[in-house]
Amino acid sequence: MSARELVVLGTASQVPTRHRNHNGYLLRWDGEGLLFDPGEGTQRQMLRAGVAAHDINRICVTHFHGDHSLGLAGVIQRINLDRVPHPVTAHYPASGQRFFDRLRYATAYRETVRLTQRPVSGDGGVIARTPAYTLEAVRLSHPVESYGYRLIEPDGRRMLPERLAAHGVRGPEIGRLQREGAIERDGRTVTLEEVSEARRGQRFAFIMDTRLCEGAHALAEGCDLLVIESTFLDEDEPLATEHGHLTAGQAARIAAGAGVRHLVLTHFSQRYGDPAEFERQARSAGFDGELTVAQDLMSVAVPKRR
Repeated sequence: MSARELVVLGTASQVPTRHRNHNGYLLRWDGEGLLFDPGEGTQRQMLRAGVAAHDINRICVTHFHGDHSLGLAGVIQRINLDRVPHPVTAHYPASGQRFFDRLRYATAYRETVRLTQRPVSGDGGVIARTPAYTLEAVRLSHPVESYGYRLIEPDGRRMLPERLAAHGVRGPEIGRLQREGAIERDGRTVTLEEVSEARRGQRFAFIMDTRLCEGAHALAEGCDLLVIESTFLDEDEPLATEHGHLTAGQAARIAAGAGVRHLVLTHFSQRYGDPAEFERQARSAGFDGELTVAQDLMSVAVPKRR
């Protein structure tokens, strides 16, 4: 199993269908799990997809329409029922605090887990920093306040075996060089820059209900994996704009302009019966990278480093 992958729990917009559950997406990232937009039925979809409550470290809600948040009650209660041993942090629009409170305490249960609330307000910005990543939120354009999320891995260095050998650096000296930045070897100083090259950190973004806006473009910039709504097909673009959504072509153009490596389209309206049409329109819009039309219970690996 990939250490970095997206597990798709649901892909329907507004109402579920016989083949699509309400939204839900778990990003596995080096031992952590970020659950995005748990719609109704997420707890059962987790069971079907092999996702445990213990896998969740953060919950990120883009906005408080039901298809993106009604599963919060069940997920939070399951985290407590299973006595998840680590704290869990919840991010969501501050303007929806009353909805979060109602969902968190929808029924009686015993709280056994520390759930930290970190609501997002204003234009967003950096909402969490860990050694493994920075998590950002950016305001989107929807009839209710909505935010997209972006995870950015810090840039690092990749050690080059041939240069290490040329400088006679081996064994425990390699780790010391990485920690300290320079070591003495045979009477001369060997620096980290001499035996390594820059390694760009990977990026992931999650963009749900929104019209075309600057925030969507900013979130997508340089992403290795982009999950983005494409509720409508292009012929229904006026309807998409009216209701605060994107078409397949619009989503693809955002991804193409941002240099996205792997594009995942999701959040499909029940009015369309052929998922392949979303891919056809995305390709016609000029996106030539890796493309996935999301299906419930599928897993999508974060692309390997270039």
